[in-house]
Amino acid sequence: MTRTHTPSRPFPLGFSTLADRRNFALYSETADAVYVCTFDESGAETRTRLEERSGHVFHGFVDGAEVGTRYGVRVDGPWDPARGLRHNVNKLLLDPHATAVEGEYSWSQAVFGHDMNDPEQRDDTDSAASVPRCVIIDPSFDWEDDTAPAIPLDETVVYEVHVKGFTQLHPDVPEEIRGTYAGLAHPAAIQHLVDLGITAVELLPVQQFVQDSHLEEKGLRNYWGYNSIGFFAPHGDYAAAGDGGGQVAEFKQLVKALHAAGLEVILDVVYNHTAEGNHMGPTLSFKGIDNGSYYRLVEGEEEHYFDTTGTGNSVNVGHPAALGLIMDSLRYWVTEMHVDGFRFDLATTLTRQGGDAEIHSAFLTLIGQDPVLAPVKMIAEPWDTAGYQVGGFPADWSEWNGKFRDDARDFWNGSDATLGTTAQRILGSPDVYESSRRSPLSSVNFVTAHDGFTLADLTSYNDKHNAANGEDSQDGESDNKSSNGGAEGPTEDESVNTRRDRKRRNLLATLLLSAGVPMILGGDELGRTQGGNNNAYCQDNETSWFDWNAVDTGLLEFTRTLISLRAQHPALRPVKFRRGADAAADSLDTVHVLRGDAEEFDDADWENPDARSIAFVFQHEGADAFALLLNAAENGVEFSVPEAPHAGWELALSSDDGQTVGETVTTLVVMEGSFTLLRSRAEGTNGHE
Repeated sequence: MTRTHTPSRPFPLGFSTLADRRNFALYSETADAVYVCTFDESGAETRTRLEERSGHVFHGFVDGAEVGTRYGVRVDGPWDPARGLRHNVNKLLLDPHATAVEGEYSWSQAVFGHDMNDPEQRDDTDSAASVPRCVIIDPSFDWEDDTAPAIPLDETVVYEVHVKGFTQLHPDVPEEIRGTYAGLAHPAAIQHLVDLGITAVELLPVQQFVQDSHLEEKGLRNYWGYNSIGFFAPHGDYAAAGDGGGQVAEFKQLVKALHAAGLEVILDVVYNHTAEGNHMGPTLSFKGIDNGSYYRLVEGEEEHYFDTTGTGNSVNVGHPAALGLIMDSLRYWVTEMHVDGFRFDLATTLTRQGGDAEIHSAFLTLIGQDPVLAPVKMIAEPWDTAGYQVGGFPADWSEWNGKFRDDARDFWNGSDATLGTTAQRILGSPDVYESSRRSPLSSVNFVTAHDGFTLADLTSYNDKHNAANGEDSQDGESDNKSSNGGAEGPTEDESVNTRRDRKRRNLLATLLLSAGVPMILGGDELGRTQGGNNNAYCQDNETSWFDWNAVDTGLLEFTRTLISLRAQHPALRPVKFRRGADAAADSLDTVHVLRGDAEEFDDADWENPDARSIAFVFQHEGADAFALLLNAAENGVEFSVPEAPHAGWELALSSDDGQTVGETVTTLVVMEGSFTLLRSRAEGTNGHE
């Protein structure tokens, strides 16, 4: 049989090319009709109804659609919020599979599917003049010999950074590309990352997100970007090329440049919710396409949204359409954009396909069996508003370990009875991961992150200072638990500054000398401050941007040294949990955890609320050994130095600038609130840093 024409196809979703024509497909179980709306340069709209339907996918050819065409979709169908149905053909919607988005929302009644004064009543105002457009892009790009660095987890050091904030004030980056993908790809920006020694940049959200109306009313902007609407589109505001489609190639060029420097790219992705909010939120895309397939609705009250994210809605990962969208998006960023991994915001929500968090959820199972996704780095933020799941993800995942952050801070803040938990964190949190046969590499350790104080502010402020956010300082957790030298903020008191400086070094050392995967908050190595604002999500200004003219050069060099030590010495980055003197014969890594008198702890020692000092001896077969001496007490502590495994101990690093170590050291005083790292060189090692 000879076909007289080529039929359109239901897959892939979104725009694709078939027989030199533009095929479009959209999933909706509840729609009656779907229209693809293209716009010419004058803004005139042409509607093409998708006449074919396969299962729940509407599809058809769209004549006149080509590279550069601006478009959206309209979906006609029932309006019945009580049944979870919110179709409104008067609202121009974003294509869920759009790879570029141009423009922003003009907040008014037009972008809401319901009457803002009566949420049950449909609003028929046309939204086309008030919403962004999708853009058909040219996907071709010359990747040349781009190769994924494929850094092993034990060698990985993650650097959490904001695309805009990193270069917005960088004096060596040309002004016209500052704050953009091109700016981050500039040699001056990349050189800082290479010199620092990190191996992966974890970019705060770069998928297309929405500026919140309530922030714009206060003259503020969504800076962090946890308000996604386009899971395939690089955020247009971060492109020096503008948001007309050039943002895609510019992002690819960034990845290519970072890979050429040996750096991996990890995306902080937000699939747990979207910018459409709850029943009072706008109709931007999914809500008007197939509300019940893409969002979890409250059973028996389908006009309301089940919310475990604190944003008004949760993506319905129990439905194949929503899961398929997430999987398509992840594969796109790996195959087309060449990224190396993902950090999932509020990942626990993505495992709640029926309500409870499930380790064998469809979301986790699909990723684990996918040949494209299984090899890349997967990092969970293992909590949401309904639960804390640290230790609850599969063995091939890593997790943000909030216990590490809390326990490291508690120890250096001088809290009672913290030795036991501190030891667990430094050893890679075996109390969390070992029983499920996971490794220390399951733990992504951090002491600061975007959500909270910077390191400089953590050690300079007793309380949050968030007045600029316009929320009466009710936002952001009060997560600092100790006095920081008796004075808040900048001071000329040298004794206060010295204590703060030591504490910063103590926290960085604890982070970078612990088993697991360390993550540094971008700018902490520079002494970056946000003036005590620990929730700068809406501060797209000098509060959040890196000030390259106010760099703490001493702290920067100290951080570089720590990262270099970790990189060059396997004793400081074990791939398995270490054991003591009873270690198996085939164990490469051993550890001794000791009191200040070089004796092992007994139960009473661990329970002593006043104990503030602890020592570790880390060994790796055939490599240099290290002794880490920690003293969080308010007085100096004399440590009996353990016997050196190889050559005699020498000073490797300390937060006490006056620390010295003799050739035959047997005791060593570690001053109050400081650490000292000793090194014993193995035979045949050259010891170059």
